[in-house]
Amino acid sequence: MKAVRSVLEYLKGIGVQHVFGIPAGSVNAFFDELYDMPEITPIITKHEGAASYMAAAYAKYSDQLSVCIGSSGPGGTNLVTGAANAMREHLPILFLTGAVPVSTEGLNASQELDADPIYHSVTKYSVTVRDSKNLLKEIIKATKIAVSGVPGPVHIAMPIDVQQGPCGNEEIPTILVREEVIPNLDMIKQAAKELVERKSGYIFVGQGVRNSVDLLFELAEMLEWPIMTTPVAKGFVRQDHPLSAGVFGFAATEQATSLINDGDGKSLLIIGSSLGETATNNYNGSLTDGRFTVQMDFDETVFNRKYPIDIPILGDIQLSLSALIEELKALGITRKEMAFNRKDNVQSHEDYTTKNVLLQLQSFLPSSTRYTIDIGEFMAYVIHDMDVLEYSTFDINVHFGAMGSGIGSAIGAKLAEPDRPTVAITGDGCFFMHGMEILTAKEYNIPVLFVVMNNARLGMVYHGHNLQYKRVHPTFAQEPINIAAMAAAMNIPSVRIEEMGDLNEEVINSLLQMNGPAVLEISLVDNSIPPMGDRVKFLSSFGK
Repeated sequence: MKAVRSVLEYLKGIGVQHVFGIPAGSVNAFFDELYDMPEITPIITKHEGAASYMAAAYAKYSDQLSVCIGSSGPGGTNLVTGAANAMREHLPILFLTGAVPVSTEGLNASQELDADPIYHSVTKYSVTVRDSKNLLKEIIKATKIAVSGVPGPVHIAMPIDVQQGPCGNEEIPTILVREEVIPNLDMIKQAAKELVERKSGYIFVGQGVRNSVDLLFELAEMLEWPIMTTPVAKGFVRQDHPLSAGVFGFAATEQATSLINDGDGKSLLIIGSSLGETATNNYNGSLTDGRFTVQMDFDETVFNRKYPIDIPILGDIQLSLSALIEELKALGITRKEMAFNRKDNVQSHEDYTTKNVLLQLQSFLPSSTRYTIDIGEFMAYVIHDMDVLEYSTFDINVHFGAMGSGIGSAIGAKLAEPDRPTVAITGDGCFFMHGMEILTAKEYNIPVLFVVMNNARLGMVYHGHNLQYKRVHPTFAQEPINIAAMAAAMNIPSVRIEEMGDLNEEVINSLLQMNGPAVLEISLVDNSIPPMGDRVKFLSSFGK
């Protein structure tokens, strides 16, 4: 059996159903084997960068290993951004890249590149395999590393001749199992005692709470403490819960900002956040000043990075929360169950503004809709103003901030959860980077609604630069393009909105009834300053 065939048999055996990427000469052997393996569907994209974000979203929402492949040379370098993002988001992705034959290394072969060291800083493990008998062994090793401890991406470079050579004899596991990180119960007991003694406090939640939201609410209702989230965790805490205080950090809500800056909470319980720049509103010292601070995470490297932590609790979030709840019960703390109280958004949506368009759009879409949010000025309005109506309804990637990421993410998310309505909110700048992936969605009949906020400029750059330097370079503008017409040219249903009256429930429903993708273009130049918080102030501080 060829080495590459043994790799695919292993991937099939552990449940891999999709491989995202683009075929090329250096990985043709891999794709050729897929002819005889209908259990794995190759998702052929228009750019490897988009493939990497599809793989990331698929890993996130399927809770399993994802696979992404690119050619030697440029295909491999195009995947690096996605690998870096997966490292930040703790997503288990196997990145495979082709490589020139071992015998031609160093001879300036076509698309020759030593990709292994490039991936070292953005993956948990990276290696070039130069003996076909070791390829399956290294793939098995890498995938185990990807899902173990703190999950993350791994990379294997496969020379052409290594793929075609004979495989080695390896014992092939049928499942990948991640061992849980068990928290120290003495630390849990100490934390429970300290939190109860201080009585008042806040719960600060990052994306690490993803699979523990029910426990989060149980804990919050026992302590009766407000919950605030980081921007990337926005979709995990419904805003109609009495203890929800909204988002802190980039584009923060007024309530969360007020509590952190002026509130009298004596404690801060941090759950699943690494406390990065966008999460902490540019490392705001008020977050922990004068507060007893407990931090829960399964990644020990996040403790005491920027903020002093009184009690760091290392362990899987679900286990740590469960243990803390039991200790609070032992101390006599009981739950005061609180009902969700959904309220209709009564704000006026009459003016044709970015905020009103997004709120109007949300009012027409199912409450379970997942929004994958790209990078642009519209993102600030999404974080600050849009409602969280159901669990896991926002995929926001502000912490790494790659333009175009929301487009691929929507496709990967929809493949992982086909029954959940999925809407990508992107901008014209992002669309011109990865917008051709709407054709990928069409080719695979993936029903995603792509909402393109088209203001014919790099909007966040425009506003940020104007606020920081009081002027804007004319090249930040872009040629006005009818994106709906572009979609129509690809036989993709599309509608162009040019005023508020054009955006109505009938239009949205018509686009949702498709068996494939649809495009809703919002042609709108909004000169209102987006609610970016102190981001500009932070950047301006370096010029003084």
